[in-house]
Amino acid sequence: MRTSVYVHFPWCLKKCPYCDFASAGIRRSEVPHEAYADAVLGELARKRLEGRTLHSVFFGGGTPSLWAPEALGRVLDGVLDAFPERAHDLEITVECNPTSLDREKAAALRDVGVNRLSIGVQSLDAERLRYLGRLHDPEGALRAVRAATEEMGRVSADLMFGMPGQKPDDFAGEIAQLLDTGIEHVSAYALTIEPDTQFGALHKKGKLPVAPDDDYADTFLRAREVFAAAGMEHYEVSNYARPGQASRHNQHYWRGGDYLGLGAGAVGAMSEGTSSRRTKNDPRPERYLAGEGAVFEETLTPEDRVREALMLGLRTAEGMALDAIRERTGVDPSSGRERALSRRRERGDVALEGGFLRVPPDRWLHLDAIVADLF
Repeated sequence: MRTSVYVHFPWCLKKCPYCDFASAGIRRSEVPHEAYADAVLGELARKRLEGRTLHSVFFGGGTPSLWAPEALGRVLDGVLDAFPERAHDLEITVECNPTSLDREKAAALRDVGVNRLSIGVQSLDAERLRYLGRLHDPEGALRAVRAATEEMGRVSADLMFGMPGQKPDDFAGEIAQLLDTGIEHVSAYALTIEPDTQFGALHKKGKLPVAPDDDYADTFLRAREVFAAAGMEHYEVSNYARPGQASRHNQHYWRGGDYLGLGAGAVGAMSEGTSSRRTKNDPRPERYLAGEGAVFEETLTPEDRVREALMLGLRTAEGMALDAIRERTGVDPSSGRERALSRRRERGDVALEGGFLRVPPDRWLHLDAIVADLF
């Protein structure tokens, strides 16, 4: 069974005000590089992985580029050794921030086996970077991207839109600047205000400037135009790539594949027959280092898995593979949804083509409502 591995690194130099991930601020000098590697490897040793093929590895965070490459590489070697088989095109990604990525770091990560970097650029406008609480400036972001592309075969960058004062052409200009570096994959996300964040607290008090809702659709469509003109495929709602450069790890998630979560706050979901077992580790680094394991476990029923497949698979241009979901869960994804599917097909909101149920890209702005109707 194909399985991906997600390794969570829980520290950043500074917690961003919009971020609701399991992360905490730390000084560079205080990162417990080897101790954290030991803890992750200890957790890995307790997992049973017989009959599984390693599909991809993703080091996320937090800021994994703060982790010493030697320690990260030791964890990667442990993951590779733990699986009886590996995919021939195994993708190994590390998330990076511009403040902890230069050419030397990119080369060091490549030398320990990493073959893809994902860089949190977020913006190429100085004022918007300050609004987001980022520690880098536009020039630093571009330097990091160029350094990565010089040393690594596959590089992605994140950009955010939906900030106050940001117009569609502003975002189009940032995309063009980023594409000038030669990068071949971009994730373009809308800023969302999560309740358990600094931004969430400010928004609740009416003290956070936000962009008008109408700007979202216009910026989304303008971005799609710029990427298309540059030959980038819009293969998922928030992701664009040149042919062959799509994120294999994320595609595995979107297709409903199994994934093992390692590290503080990491989430995993592994099949148990037609059901799946989801686990979440203690998000507090100090507790994880002390040997604390999963703090949350639940069983996903076959129907739960179908709903997740709808929610994730319909975000992609490929769509949801009905036969694959039926084989994995023992449930016909269409069962009980016949009327909703018929109604949505008549409107052109969904299409059934070659065994895939998909939402046409020109309907992606209405995706939430479409998925909710099919739940």
